Amino acid sequence: MENIIRIKKATFYGYHGVRSEEQSVGGKFEADVDIYTDFSSAAKKDSLHETIDYHKVYKFLYRMALEQKYYLIESLAIRIADELLINFQTINKVAVRIRKNNPPLGGVVDCVEVEVIKERKDL
Repeated sequence: MENIIRIKKATFYGYHGVRSEEQSVGGKFEADVDIYTDFSSAAKKDSLHETIDYHKVYKFLYRMALEQKYYLIESLAIRIADELLINFQTINKVAVRIRKNNPPLGGVVDCVEVEVIKERKDL
């Protein structure tokens, strides 16, 4: 059985971007993570120890988003996907979406978003 745990709109202030002002001033970013796993046994037993602790995933995501500056949100998304699969062995597949709000494109744009979908076999 495959189930999905979703973390939506995790918000952080980061220093990612190609332009120097993005790297120094920073901006608001959002992340969504879809975790594909089997939590049926955990649900039957009502046991956190048999599923993904999404509090730990959130803290992990937040740390990954802030510990390093990236020119590309694409690089950040791939690193998060890889590290989630490496560090959480019961994740079968993960989809990571990173949004840069109000990107400096010379016009009015709400956000730019990238998505990475990886399975354990892709590592």
